[in-house]
Amino acid sequence: MRRTQTGKRLELSARDVEIFKLLQRYRYLHLTYIHAFVGGTSVKRFKERLGDLFHEGFLDRPGQQWDYAKARYSPAVYESDLGAERTLREAGIEGGDKRTFLVETAHRQYQHSLMICQILASLDLGVRADPSLRFIAWPEILERAPEAIRSTGTPFRLPVPSGGYVVPDGVFGLEYAHGASKAYRFFALEADRGTMPVTRSNGSQTSYLGKISAYREIIAHRVHKSHLGLPNLLVLTVTTAEARMVDIIGRLGSQTGDNAAFLFRSVSASDLTMPAPQLLSEPWKRAGIPPLCIADAAARTGA
Repeated sequence: MRRTQTGKRLELSARDVEIFKLLQRYRYLHLTYIHAFVGGTSVKRFKERLGDLFHEGFLDRPGQQWDYAKARYSPAVYESDLGAERTLREAGIEGGDKRTFLVETAHRQYQHSLMICQILASLDLGVRADPSLRFIAWPEILERAPEAIRSTGTPFRLPVPSGGYVVPDGVFGLEYAHGASKAYRFFALEADRGTMPVTRSNGSQTSYLGKISAYREIIAHRVHKSHLGLPNLLVLTVTTAEARMVDIIGRLGSQTGDNAAFLFRSVSASDLTMPAPQLLSEPWKRAGIPPLCIADAAARTGA
């Protein structure tokens, strides 16, 4: 929990540098995710190596993680620190590959920020196991956006035609290879920890169904195309409670409108301490229509 520098001289390995790049890509990751990405035969030795990198100032362990019940019994969460940043800077490796919009400063909603990283990293790991898929990260999407959008400080804000805007927790795409042909799907991610009411009697107050209505406008008016140059958009909601997911789907199903673009999964916060590549390989639920696996042939053909 506390850094204790020993003055131990560390000879950085190629795997250490990969760890630094990974934590540049995803602001926060559990030890279990880092190991899944960079490998290593001995988990015990790997844990010890991360400990050395922490104590000697290359990595940090965000203090917010210790504020939650059972935190000491969960795999530690790591983030980049000055030593890692200096190493990447000296190697000419900076920024560029960030998968999230998370700022570099401390996060008031730490658990929400961590959940975003867990979901995107899990999907990334799932894609790496399927040679017919390619993960399209936010920087690549932004490169193809109109210049007027790229030059703004908040290109991830999606304007709602009736007013206001929506900020997804993440935006990414999947490239599907089928023989010589390729198809693409793009996704807005919502990591839902249950802090926002599902619905409100006062329509001027924020609610989860209100956010879905805003996304419905965005998709109907093809704002994703004009704003970011994306040909399509699906909205993925991951909740930490099954009952809440069922409630949202039930209420959404009672409304009029096309619900094909809204997909839902439930994964407990404790389960997300381990990589969850099943978010890619297993079906997502939808309101009133069959579930959809975002990795399967139906997604490739636009079904």
